[in-house]
Amino acid sequence: MEIKVLVDCKTILGEGPLWDVEEQRLYWIDSFGNKVWRATAEGKEIKTWDVPAKIGSMALRRKGGAVLSLQTGFHFLDFKTGKTELIYDPEPDKPTTRINDGKVDKRGRFLAGSMDTLEAGAIGALYRLDPDLSVHKLEEGIICSNGPCWSPDGKTFYFSDSWSEAISVYDYDLETGTPSNKRTFCSVKGTGGAPDGATVDAEGYVWMALVYAGEIRRYAPDGRLDRTIKMPVLKVTSVNFGGPNLDVLYVTSMAKPPLPRFPEDGPLGGSLFAITGLGVKGVPEPRFAG
Repeated sequence: MEIKVLVDCKTILGEGPLWDVEEQRLYWIDSFGNKVWRATAEGKEIKTWDVPAKIGSMALRRKGGAVLSLQTGFHFLDFKTGKTELIYDPEPDKPTTRINDGKVDKRGRFLAGSMDTLEAGAIGALYRLDPDLSVHKLEEGIICSNGPCWSPDGKTFYFSDSWSEAISVYDYDLETGTPSNKRTFCSVKGTGGAPDGATVDAEGYVWMALVYAGEIRRYAPDGRLDRTIKMPVLKVTSVNFGGPNLDVLYVTSMAKPPLPRFPEDGPLGGSLFAITGLGVKGVPEPRFAG
């Protein structure tokens, strides 16, 4: 196994690595830098797009462009013009929340949850943006939404409220896009970290960034801890498999903590990392169908 800095991008709050198998390109975001990044598997041909507000996540569209979760709601991004278009703001009456982490299910729906930017109050919610652009609230009472991802068959959904110090698992109805039967998948209490971005590999194991503890963890489908990778920075934020063979684990990080109580990192903070030699492959990320 080898860990290397792929792009020394110094993202303030790097998040959401996303490998697109169609384009063979890697996307990631800077949540506090209001920016979308793109590069090749080797970290070359870098291009960026500015967005008009803090960004929590993105997904590519089947029609071209991207769907974004911004502080001001769901938006489309046109890569050719760089312009964004509002779809819907589900929380216009909550000035301290923003939509955070999100991903697309196998039927092309975009699930993303909001967070309290002070990371103190359970005022966030989980939403589903359907291909017809309707928005549906799936859960509420969340402090910080993170890590949505699905089992390879799409029938099991994983999701975290980071400050619950646990990953939750749900049954997922692919026909309706509805999670149910919520229960605890694993706990990270006592680690000094919190569950952040996550992905599932081809074997059905969950990979999670343990932010503030500097670890990437792999969990078996039964919630058993299978593997721990110590990273060169503490504030690792999210993970996604990519590369031509889907066998490289890309890891984002943050250069500056969002609140003063969180730890600082050295000069590697905010880098985009690539981990090779894991002997594991990921699964392709679907595109938004709207």
